[in-house]
Amino acid sequence: MLKILISTLFMVPSALLLKPNVLFTIMTSYSMLVALLSLTMLNTPMLLNNYNTATMLSTDPISTPLIVLSCWLFPLMIMASQNHLTHEPTTRKRIFLASLATLQSTLIATFAASDFILFYIMFETTLIPTLIIITRWGNQAERLRAGIYFLFYTLTSSLPLLIALLYFFNDYSTSSMNIFLLHQPYLNETKMNPLLWLACLLAFMVKMPLYGLHLWLPKAHVEAPIAGSMVLAAILLKMGGYGLIRISPILYPHPQLLLYPIMILAIWGILMTSSICLRQTDLKALIAYSSVSHMGLVTAAILTQTPWGLTGSMILMVAHGLTSSALFSLANTNYERTHTRTLLLVRGLQLALPLMSTWWLLTGLTNMALPPSINLIGELLIITTIFNWSPFTIILTGIGTLITASYTLYMFLLTQRGSISTQFRLLPPTQTREHLLIILHLTPLGLLILKPALISGLFI
Repeated sequence: MLKILISTLFMVPSALLLKPNVLFTIMTSYSMLVALLSLTMLNTPMLLNNYNTATMLSTDPISTPLIVLSCWLFPLMIMASQNHLTHEPTTRKRIFLASLATLQSTLIATFAASDFILFYIMFETTLIPTLIIITRWGNQAERLRAGIYFLFYTLTSSLPLLIALLYFFNDYSTSSMNIFLLHQPYLNETKMNPLLWLACLLAFMVKMPLYGLHLWLPKAHVEAPIAGSMVLAAILLKMGGYGLIRISPILYPHPQLLLYPIMILAIWGILMTSSICLRQTDLKALIAYSSVSHMGLVTAAILTQTPWGLTGSMILMVAHGLTSSALFSLANTNYERTHTRTLLLVRGLQLALPLMSTWWLLTGLTNMALPPSINLIGELLIITTIFNWSPFTIILTGIGTLITASYTLYMFLLTQRGSISTQFRLLPPTQTREHLLIILHLTPLGLLILKPALISGLFI
């Protein structure tokens, strides 16, 4: 694990010191080597499902798939950003790549932390490079406001978590995740118990985000550059799910007074955000809202605290990370040519970019969780779990699945079919780099169906 973390840290000085003519070539090759190296972690013989590498760093079947996912997406983010940075001065290119490498290092440290205080510090540190990427390289004039939304939503919700962690440390004289799991602290039935439970979960529910706490997400997605959108959708949202999985077992018993409203919000949010997708005019906003819908399923599954729910949430988090990142990459290839994200203006692109239309269809089908995609396994496990929790939820999750299929097909038909606008008749053709980018997203999605146990967290 340390070989991956240290290799990623060395990318920061590499980005600042490499010659300009080989900057992107070497950074992409180097990061791809680190990504391939990280795949060995999936095969690590784990003692008690835990592989310690340092005093406060360890990997287990929950953190390993997310570390591998972030390593895999790093070279893809660099590839996707090349056209965006073509006309930038060399200094800005270097700062951009250094920010990405810093973000990558903090993400790996966050997922590998085996101590709650270190996890919290790393969780907050990821804000800084993400904020720099959104505010400095965003496309629109609204990017500063989007950055402020992102910062204040996350910071405000994280402070109660810090207070709760310090309270636990004061009580038990440790903040180690492993000791807490073995010790299983029991929260006393006091009036403070629900507040402590809410304080621990609030930061992660804003990061997921839970419906009602999601207003920062579409803004940040729409204003961010392509690398920012990819890392937000694929990894930063998963930090919320990972945190929930880590902290939920130590918050026993769950106060029913607060658990029911949050479960209702998560399941109702699936329906609401899917419906919002049907009336979106902005392509990136549509993909951003679809992320909120999928994360609602993950939140509900984790809160049930059942093996099937946790396995389903792990599988869906990894599958959604690759799918949403691929959708943002496709939206970016359209934007770079047409310079608009408005769905009504960019119709009939199948005539201009026929092979890209195939990638749109395949990515759309995985987003709909059509068999034999890995998304289907995750969604089936989650829907079964929530159905066992309350049979009534099958109506809401069923309608949610139906609307998901509707807006995905609506997005595909609106962008690919119909008569192409006369101004887009002479679009530049797609590049090999762009096709490779989508293939590297879809290949893991196709291969994971052969062995879902790699990303299931081994709960069942």
